Amino acid sequence: MARKKPKLIKERVPTIERPAEERVHDFNEVNLGYTFELAVKEAERCLQCPAEYAPCIKGCPVHIDIPGFISKLVEYRDNPNKAIKEALNVIWACNSLPATTGRVCPQEDQCEKNCVMGKVGDKVNIGKLERFVADYAREKGIDDELLFEIVPSIEKKGQSVAIIGAGPAGLTAAGELAKDGYDVTIYEALHKPGGVLAYGIPEFRLPKDIVEKEIDKLRKLGVRILPDHIVGKTVTIEELLQEYDAVFIGSGAGTPRLVRAPGVNLNGIYTANEFLTRVNLMKAYLFPEYDTPVKVGKKVIVIGAGNTAMDAARSARRFGAEVTIAYRRGEEDVSARVEEVAHAKEEGVKFVYFVNPAEFIGDENGNVKAVKFEKMRPLEERDARGKRKIEGTGEYVTLEADTVIIAIGKHPNRLIINTPGLEVDRRGKIVVDENLMTSIPGVFAGGDAIRGEATVILAMGDGRRAAKAIHEYLTKKREEQRANA
Repeated sequence: MARKKPKLIKERVPTIERPAEERVHDFNEVNLGYTFELAVKEAERCLQCPAEYAPCIKGCPVHIDIPGFISKLVEYRDNPNKAIKEALNVIWACNSLPATTGRVCPQEDQCEKNCVMGKVGDKVNIGKLERFVADYAREKGIDDELLFEIVPSIEKKGQSVAIIGAGPAGLTAAGELAKDGYDVTIYEALHKPGGVLAYGIPEFRLPKDIVEKEIDKLRKLGVRILPDHIVGKTVTIEELLQEYDAVFIGSGAGTPRLVRAPGVNLNGIYTANEFLTRVNLMKAYLFPEYDTPVKVGKKVIVIGAGNTAMDAARSARRFGAEVTIAYRRGEEDVSARVEEVAHAKEEGVKFVYFVNPAEFIGDENGNVKAVKFEKMRPLEERDARGKRKIEGTGEYVTLEADTVIIAIGKHPNRLIINTPGLEVDRRGKIVVDENLMTSIPGVFAGGDAIRGEATVILAMGDGRRAAKAIHEYLTKKREEQRANA
């Protein structure tokens, strides 16, 4: 007997979240995701728009067949393992890191933004469904089963590619190129791969064992990862081009921007980069079990209002501090994800708007004790990003703080952009053509190295585009070599 079509559920099926009063005392994950039954119930809400029309696919930077993977959960609901395997196979065609993207992508601004279901009810919870598929597959060993089927079918091309940076762009490019049959080696400056996934995003938002297991999948595809290799010092791009047939730069944006104000060098002032690297990559939240200490005072001010600022603020709360986010614009211009802002507020983070740091005030020992802010006012005119322009009022307010974390953005890696012949713009971003090739033939680039600080999924989209362009470039190179043989 055919299964009766379920009644359309307008409300989104909620996932389980740990209460704020519990989670603020540890670094364990906040959102606990779906069960299989709840995932199927949410999947049934998808209207199954045709792939050629589906706005969710168009909104995804890596163009996952979203209705396709969701449909597998419903189609094989009586056989969970098959449902997950089929769904994961659809996702993996475009995205090698679904457990990561399902957690950290700003789905509300991308795939879910124009979900047709939103015209009659809540938009489908695409991100949480993607995460569920990846988590279930990992926990049941289904991802290894699928890899076991994929690897023997890979046809080796006899050409090699060097990837600079084991962040989202580099990992994505590496996975796609490995599946295309290229020998891929990633050069990573840090002692662990993952880039911002490892050093920038806290455990409570993205557990590091999940990142490590997603990266292990790439190793099983044949990707070689060399940590502690700083391209520009340990090896140069010119040297890589002598050994490899092509190079991809996915070095990210790891140079933090600083506030230009007196007192910025006082003790107790961190960049978010340093603070989060200590907490996440070097496990300072587990000190003294791990050897990295981090000093967090009783009153913390975080300057900035992006996702990095939320990560820093919520981490500081877990060290027991009273935390205030200070932002020079208003609440409507906050660039962090809505979910992250909501979590921060639930966890007791305070927000102060329309204030711009003018001076960091220290005590007699050279430690920060307060921040003097100029009050700002919004203007009607907006900038290129759609945010309201602001101007100073000449009025000031001083807020006490014994720790300050600056989270106002980052610049691309300076060692890379000093490569001879590599064209960069005035902000240090690498210049690429429509195929993501740089001014050096055979050298491609993507992610934050060409965009400045952006999202994980945009970097992954660049990695996928670059892998396709590199494949076409190397295919042409092989054909030319055959013709000249």
